[in-house]
Amino acid sequence: MSEQNPYETLGLTRDASFEEIQDARSRLSQQYENDAKQVQNIEAAYDAIIMDRLKMRQEGKIKVPDRIRFPERKAEAPPPTSLDAPTVSTGWVQQFIDTPSRADILWPASIFLSLAILTLLAPNENSTLTPLALALGFCANLYFLNRKERRFGRALLMTFAGLLFGLITGGLLAGLVSSPVGNGGTSPVEFAQLLTFLIFWLTSSFLR
Repeated sequence: MSEQNPYETLGLTRDASFEEIQDARSRLSQQYENDAKQVQNIEAAYDAIIMDRLKMRQEGKIKVPDRIRFPERKAEAPPPTSLDAPTVSTGWVQQFIDTPSRADILWPASIFLSLAILTLLAPNENSTLTPLALALGFCANLYFLNRKERRFGRALLMTFAGLLFGLITGGLLAGLVSSPVGNGGTSPVEFAQLLTFLIFWLTSSFLR
């Protein structure tokens, strides 16, 4: 191989493309990998050609791709950031959140509103209407949740959680006032039950 003409050293013509230059360099480097002198000639010819192409680029004769002008950028480029990370961290939340239709909101709302009215119509907190309304609310919430995903176990667990949260929170809030809620019109038990119906409506409409 001659060192005088770098194109001939790589077996190329002056109009060779950048891909052809790189292919020739790789092919010849592998062919003469055991001959240090020949590999040195190949690298020198490659560098000479690249410098010639850069000079032509500065003169506006050709356009040199960035991967040729700056081959180190490929190695220094940071690894792509995975877009799946936020999904993984919030996926467990998304599986419980629902986007209900208007009917999915209004139907539970009408049921739980009717049960709330039934609770308020009870003559006293010891009336059989109070536990009956609560039992119907429990069943209604279980039905609406199970209808979405057909996962009875999870629906039952969420309904129990809503029941306990509503009764406990309602009892605590009612206990903060010195007199029955509503100036004697609603007892703490009824207030807790009304809050439970609100919790049932929220879970049955916006959870699944």
